[in-house]
Amino acid sequence: MKEYALFVCCLIPARLPGLEAISIKVLERFGVQTRPMRGASCCPDPVVMRSLDYKAWLVIAARNLSIAEEMRSDVLTLCSGCFSTLGKANKVLKEDQHLRNEVDKCLSEIGRGFLGTINVRHVAEVIRDLGPEIIGRQLQKPLKAWKAAAQHGCHLVRPSDVLHVDDPNRPTILDQIVSWVGATPVDYMQKMLCCGVGIRALDPDTNLIILRERLASIREAGANCIVTPCPFCFIQFDMGQREVNRKFNESYAFPVFYITELLGLAVGFTPEEVGLQFHTTQIKEV
Repeated sequence: MKEYALFVCCLIPARLPGLEAISIKVLERFGVQTRPMRGASCCPDPVVMRSLDYKAWLVIAARNLSIAEEMRSDVLTLCSGCFSTLGKANKVLKEDQHLRNEVDKCLSEIGRGFLGTINVRHVAEVIRDLGPEIIGRQLQKPLKAWKAAAQHGCHLVRPSDVLHVDDPNRPTILDQIVSWVGATPVDYMQKMLCCGVGIRALDPDTNLIILRERLASIREAGANCIVTPCPFCFIQFDMGQREVNRKFNESYAFPVFYITELLGLAVGFTPEEVGLQFHTTQIKEV
């Protein structure tokens, strides 16, 4: 199996280290090896930093890509925002020689350069590409009790002309993985909308209104858990439910799974090995 340069992002090591741990364990179970990208920085952010200073955004992303190029490995990201930034920057710099020259001029000051020799992948893609047969061979505990609402987030499938993961309007990547581990995918009205976490710091009240609407849509569809490949969506749903309950006198308690946590449970890792004890919304029974 292939070996990847693992880009863990800023959020996961700081606030969700369990997601990194279970992701590595699950990938190893399927023979996928990872190596840490020593010296990597923030990706940087695909919205704010890119809007404030596009060239600086490209240079920082190119520096991170150059680390993986030195390792001679494709990048594997656990964060959809990082996937978006590194994937976009990689494509732009491969195709735009003028920008590449400008970026290389900056990188040369620290003894680096962009070669354009690698690709960027998200962990959800790697799991999807394993396919149902390979995953089925490792399945020890089919998750038949779970009816899962998939939260793709904003950066996994868009822009589709750059990331090429799935249909940007009707993606099936998460629903496929959910079904392969024995759970039932549940469609719901607001499936493709933003979770609202991007405005959490700017407008916390509107952020909670958005989240409440998403949770209501999921409840109405009959789901009993939420699955996401995005650590920001994970925090929004896992921690945000408590805030929604407090502000609006609701009683939401959906278990929230990062995609490798769900797969980890299905292939036999214990809830403690998966890290479910670190969730804000506690999962009473698996």
